[in-house]
Amino acid sequence: MSKLKVVIMDVDGTLYNSEKQISEKTKQALTKVQDQGIKLILASGRPTSGLIHLGQELDMHQHNGLFVSYNGSMVIDCETMEPLFNQPMSIKDGKAVLEHMKKFNVYPMIDKEEYMYVNNVFAPFQFNGSPFNVIEYESRGGGFLLCEKEDLADFLDYETNKILIAGEPPYLQEVYQEMMEPFKDTLSCMFTGPFYFEFTAKGIDKAKALDSVLKPMGYSQDELIGFGDGMNDLSMLNYCGTAIAMANAVDEVKSAATYITTSNDEDGIAKALYKYFPDIFND
Repeated sequence: MSKLKVVIMDVDGTLYNSEKQISEKTKQALTKVQDQGIKLILASGRPTSGLIHLGQELDMHQHNGLFVSYNGSMVIDCETMEPLFNQPMSIKDGKAVLEHMKKFNVYPMIDKEEYMYVNNVFAPFQFNGSPFNVIEYESRGGGFLLCEKEDLADFLDYETNKILIAGEPPYLQEVYQEMMEPFKDTLSCMFTGPFYFEFTAKGIDKAKALDSVLKPMGYSQDELIGFGDGMNDLSMLNYCGTAIAMANAVDEVKSAATYITTSNDEDGIAKALYKYFPDIFND
């Protein structure tokens, strides 16, 4: 019988396929493990609002599921929607980041309640050689209304869970070290995708969030199986006793993995669950 009690998944590039959907096979497998008492956790850079519909699709609110959002700066109980962990960055730090970003050709985004605040909702942007509205893409993923503010640093008067920076990938690679230089000792700074760079409170990552809530619940690391594909999943996979990399994962994630499953477009999560929960799927 499997010792595993908790399944932890990144969303984009992991749970979601390229069509931004959960495959039917993966959904059925996740439903089956939940029905056998296994806890599901979605651990994502997304805001909490960008996870709620996924939790509903997987019935996580009926099975004591959790959302780890904003790359680990918040953990929410799916049933009560109450925060179990919340560590935003200070107003001072948030203002400093937004002020510094004015030096670069990037697009900062901050959110509060139902709104995402940006400088320009029509930000000119190219990805893979084609026009791409990254502001629309992110606001739809998070379920936000959009609001333009000329000066985000001046506007920010609240603690924020993360500051998301979008930039064209070649440019971000050129400037990200300069972007993070003033904050590398005071904040967590990381790539979360080819065109995304994020700032969160110091020490925040998915592993810290998981440790903060799962240990008090009595779960040990060897009872956790984690799935991921990106650099912001590394801490989570290193924390989980069983670490699964998707076939589409970056090389660093594959190197950290216990096992490499098929890609997010090939039911990778479902196939790994069949392997690691034989008592559930072979009955």
